[in-house]
Amino acid sequence: MSLTVAFAISACENVAVYTQPTALRVIDASYIAPAANFVVDGQLLAANIGSGTITPYGTLKSNSAATIDMSSAAGNAPLLNASGPLLAGNQYSIFVSDSVGTITAYVMTVLQDQQMPAPAGRADFRFLNQAEQTGGVDIYMVPNGTAVANAVPLIVNLSVGGPVSYVSFPAQTTTMIVTPTGLTTPAFTSTPIQLIGGEARTVLIMDSKLTSNPPVTVTMADDAGPAD
Repeated sequence: MSLTVAFAISACENVAVYTQPTALRVIDASYIAPAANFVVDGQLLAANIGSGTITPYGTLKSNSAATIDMSSAAGNAPLLNASGPLLAGNQYSIFVSDSVGTITAYVMTVLQDQQMPAPAGRADFRFLNQAEQTGGVDIYMVPNGTAVANAVPLIVNLSVGGPVSYVSFPAQTTTMIVTPTGLTTPAFTSTPIQLIGGEARTVLIMDSKLTSNPPVTVTMADDAGPAD
């Protein structure tokens, strides 16, 4: 009798299943793409996004075969589209960049971002070099009170469109310095960056189109961990 009652109760239960959403943002690193809108599976993610922009994350329903459409902000004409998995609990960036070797074409890819904080006492940074005129760069994270001439570069000769993996280094107060490869004359020098550990960030490096000093601009965004 008890077994029959237990079965009857369990059969009537309706348990809601929670599925984690996907976090998604846009990084526009193209010099030639027009300002654009981005729609994912029919839902507007970001509107009127222009060159050098990193948007905040938006949350969307996960999909193993999501469709991403990029259209012009003026007139909504279709520009690019892509499809691929946007998995539950993961973070991604729609990355728009110019095709290497051409000045007339641009592409849209999807990068998987780090969603977990860096380990205690460490910071994880990912550098995206799109400074086409400057070319390859060396990147220094110079500890407070240290001259760049006495610092060791964190990354040497990061090429345009080069590797997009995260690099881990000790968290402390640092100054980010970007130089053309092999030179110690800064192309960009940040204000001091206070890192306490756990930060995961993406850094976009692009040519400055309006000034030669500095010749590159840097945009930094939080991926995970303590915010800037």
